[in-house]
Amino acid sequence: MGESASFIKIRRDLHQIPELGFQEVKTQAYLLDYIQTLPADRMEIKTWKTGIFVKVAGFNSSKLIGYRADMDGLPMTEETGLPFESTHPNKMHACGHDFHMSIALGVLTELMNNPIKDDVLFIFQPAEEGPGGAEPMLKSDIMQEWKPDMIMALHIAPEYPVGKIALKPGLLFANTSELFIDLKGKGGHAAYPHQTNDMVVAACSLVSQLQTIVARNINPLDSAVVTIGKITGGSVQNVIAETARLEGTMRTLSSESMELVKQRVQSLVKGIEVGYNCECTIDFGCGYYQVYNEELLTEEFMKFVADHTETSVIECTEAMTGEDFGYMLKDIPGFMFWLGVDSPYGLHHNKLNANEEAIGTAISMITKYIQYKGN
Repeated sequence: MGESASFIKIRRDLHQIPELGFQEVKTQAYLLDYIQTLPADRMEIKTWKTGIFVKVAGFNSSKLIGYRADMDGLPMTEETGLPFESTHPNKMHACGHDFHMSIALGVLTELMNNPIKDDVLFIFQPAEEGPGGAEPMLKSDIMQEWKPDMIMALHIAPEYPVGKIALKPGLLFANTSELFIDLKGKGGHAAYPHQTNDMVVAACSLVSQLQTIVARNINPLDSAVVTIGKITGGSVQNVIAETARLEGTMRTLSSESMELVKQRVQSLVKGIEVGYNCECTIDFGCGYYQVYNEELLTEEFMKFVADHTETSVIECTEAMTGEDFGYMLKDIPGFMFWLGVDSPYGLHHNKLNANEEAIGTAISMITKYIQYKGN
């Protein structure tokens, strides 16, 4: 195994240039600069939007193994105080995609230096945080030509220590959907409410009603979340608001429950239109399919890691997090796992500071598994 220090440096370089979905121009260029230093005779590179495909040829291939790493950052202001903080204002790798990319480059390097029998496809995917790059990338002509027989990916997990991974066969991450609701009534002077249709009042009523969906429409043995994270409305304290906007997220453990939640949202919004004499529009925004780990491959991976590496395996429970890698797993057998990075701050926190020792651990473990699967 090569020195992990070079991939820690790569992680720090990438950490300084976070870019939002489908804007990963500098990130793509950085990755390509590194990839093109590797031997070209066993490797084929294709770009797709701001993403990259790298196919590594085996010496006697009978299958194609896929490995995916996401690329984009989040619209957040970093507050870690690290010497390699983001240099892009209001953008941060607060979900660990800098880790994901550097680990993928490490595994790619190892497999270039130590060829295996089967081919391996590395997928550097843009726009995981939104609007979603996995589904269109999966449908691209390139991936239809280079469709893996199996696929895998990881996601950093601040709550687990370095040296541990966590996963389970079956459902790992939830179905998710964004939620945006705009309400339009009639504004006016605060002293004459009877001449208006107040959208702040309507929005507050709708928020309360939306909370009944999980409590009264979802089977108590199932799980769902409806969260309104942002409300905007009005302009000044003595003017009744003509418009209001709710922004939130919905998460379920089954696709059937997601459809039920959406139907109930639509019904409640129609009731608000009638009850408050207003117009409403709903946008479900970006939705992600559940991450479902294929049972046999996942169990095989868990056993291999426990028996043949220094990494410990935890069988975890499913989480309400969302990941567009679920679209790839819907079409290709495979799995995703949590990689312990031991940070006191969680994902999407502006002080997330993941332990870089996990980079070398992950490169070693993943390389060994792919060598096992591909020989």
